Amino acid sequence: MRNLLITIVLIAVGAFLFTSWKIQRDVADGVDLVVMGLSPYAVIQYEGVSATLTGELTVNGIRARVKGFDDEFRIDRLGIDTPSFLTLMKLGDVQNFANAGKDLLPKYFGMIVEGLRMPVDADFGHKLHAERLEQLGVETPVPAGARCTGKYGLSPASLKAMGYDDYVLSLSARFRQRDNGYAIEVKTASEDMWQADAELVMVGDMLTELAKGRLYRPKMSTMRIEYVDRSINERMTRYCRQLGLSDDEIRTAMIDSFVFMGQDNGIEFDEYVMGPFDEFLAGGKTFVVTAKPNEPVTLSQISLYKPEDVPALLQLSAEAR
Repeated sequence: MRNLLITIVLIAVGAFLFTSWKIQRDVADGVDLVVMGLSPYAVIQYEGVSATLTGELTVNGIRARVKGFDDEFRIDRLGIDTPSFLTLMKLGDVQNFANAGKDLLPKYFGMIVEGLRMPVDADFGHKLHAERLEQLGVETPVPAGARCTGKYGLSPASLKAMGYDDYVLSLSARFRQRDNGYAIEVKTASEDMWQADAELVMVGDMLTELAKGRLYRPKMSTMRIEYVDRSINERMTRYCRQLGLSDDEIRTAMIDSFVFMGQDNGIEFDEYVMGPFDEFLAGGKTFVVTAKPNEPVTLSQISLYKPEDVPALLQLSAEAR
């Protein structure tokens, strides 16, 4: 019996290693083709491909430099996230997956971007910030309050002044099927800055909705966004003081930046959001915004409403902790 168990284990391990090698080889071949296709626009290198028993398939150790720029950015891991290695095998069988439809649909699937790292003073960072200001029609120099609170985005110089050398971002996004719909879960974290977790619960069958392609019109039933301060508020405050702003002026500038962020997304926040945000600035570490509309809302139609009507449409509320 003991020898039989050992044999079974060895066969299972061997099967996993062979299948994992095949998946990694096939993905590496595909990645090489993508790298070749992007060669006129960027120089891309990577260390390898890995598949895990937990269902992750990633390209590791990516280094890239866009043509026309000297500085590069790096990504520790970039790939997909599924419930198990068995799911990866099923997804790899494209023909059978297409024929089987939702019978082969995993409980969830998602994307992983781990350790996206770039110098804060990279040449492409300067260009992107300048283009952002130009797009908004903002004249330079940007006023001190807007500059130190990132009203129009934090410039490389501002990030440097706050003590950052690198900008490091990690992101994961999942589509998860539920009995009464599906959820879109997004987790984002910027090292020594902030963390944000968002969940949008959508109406309909996930596979049916996503298969619509350009006709996809997601309809949201609820939303929750949790934002956690990881020292960015403290660094902003210190930088604002260096620029000569008083504490009252800093509070006003932070509120103005938050209001502008809402307006830039077509929302005029009301007292049910602004009140808790003011409490958050007074010393809170976590700021939570929820939306519970009376009936599901088609996201693409929100822009048709006046910004001041959107909070009531979404039944927006917030809390600070």
